Amino acid sequence: MGRTRMGRRSTPTAILAATLLVLTGCAPAGPEFLPVPSGQPVPTPTGEFGGPGSSGTGGGLTDERGPLRPAGEPDSVISGLSAPWSVVPLPVGSTLVSERDTARVLEHTPSGDVRVVGTVPGVVPGGEGGLLGLAAHDTGTPYLYTYFTSGSDNRIVRFELLGEPGGYELGASEDVLTGIPRSRTHNGGRLAFGPDGMLYATTGDASQPGLAQDADSLAGKILRLTPDGAVPDDNPTPGSYVYSLGHRNPQGLAFDASGQLWAAEFGQNTWDELNRIEPGANYGWPEVEGEGGGSGFVDPVQQWSTSEASPSGLGIVGETLVLASLRGQRLWLVDLGDPSESTAVYVGEYGRLRDALAGPDGSLWFLTNNTDGRGSPRTGDDHLYSVPLLPRDD
Repeated sequence: MGRTRMGRRSTPTAILAATLLVLTGCAPAGPEFLPVPSGQPVPTPTGEFGGPGSSGTGGGLTDERGPLRPAGEPDSVISGLSAPWSVVPLPVGSTLVSERDTARVLEHTPSGDVRVVGTVPGVVPGGEGGLLGLAAHDTGTPYLYTYFTSGSDNRIVRFELLGEPGGYELGASEDVLTGIPRSRTHNGGRLAFGPDGMLYATTGDASQPGLAQDADSLAGKILRLTPDGAVPDDNPTPGSYVYSLGHRNPQGLAFDASGQLWAAEFGQNTWDELNRIEPGANYGWPEVEGEGGGSGFVDPVQQWSTSEASPSGLGIVGETLVLASLRGQRLWLVDLGDPSESTAVYVGEYGRLRDALAGPDGSLWFLTNNTDGRGSPRTGDDHLYSVPLLPRDD
């Protein structure tokens, strides 16, 4: 197992090690139901829908069970995905997946079928932009929230989710927040609903580093807004969506059992970061990359070299946090009891990893991203994989 401490480079191996389930909230959404775009076949389900799971919600896993480890090799839940970005399990049993460049939202049904829910209108893919995060929310009307790159900005748009499992369609759309700066790189894009019922969104610096320190810009921030798109009355700065600032390109968000928010962030050339997010805090970019100790800036709780990480999706179960790494081609496991250390699993085995989360059956799900233009696609790529989890050996 590879282990690393904050500020030190590690030499992880590909040995399976203690792993965990992850819950990640993410979120963009799309328009009315549309047919599959020409030349874009619907991916097919492969393998079984996860492995044996524990009983109860999220497999019945609790804090008392501690870190978990993968039980054998993963099964492919879905294959043939095209640059997938975000995965959202729904309480009714279906799972939704976004594809960055096709702008499609796919449904994996409880019976194991894969179908197109719809294609999100207005998406203009290019570079790292396109249809990015997804999040689901139901306060009487079920909505799918989407974060995507348009021709002029990044924006959050929600769609009514019509129908039932196996037949979902995207209904009427509504802009939640527009005007987030866009670029070919550094668009952020992760969505998550917090335990407070508010929507949190990561935004990149849009390749303009100075915007991350501009409190009046939506770029280089973690934003907090109501489900309808208003500024919450208890945000750090009255009238502002900004929850934290000084971020370069955060793409991971997760809440632990206590309600603490964590974020994963791409560095530039030296350090990628895991940050404990506090309201109103400044995380230093572009003045500081990684641990800097600068006055008024908050240091990361852990950092990795950019060759070992490039973290995207982030999830938490119990006291373990899991980061999906793109360039690093591994899952990083962090014990929240001591977030200065981590363990790597699946190093180089499945290529670039975009997202990780708890599957609806209690298994660990993770999403490959080898068709995003920077990877080396393998047979059947891209995949949503599932692997059962077992308690850590004593």
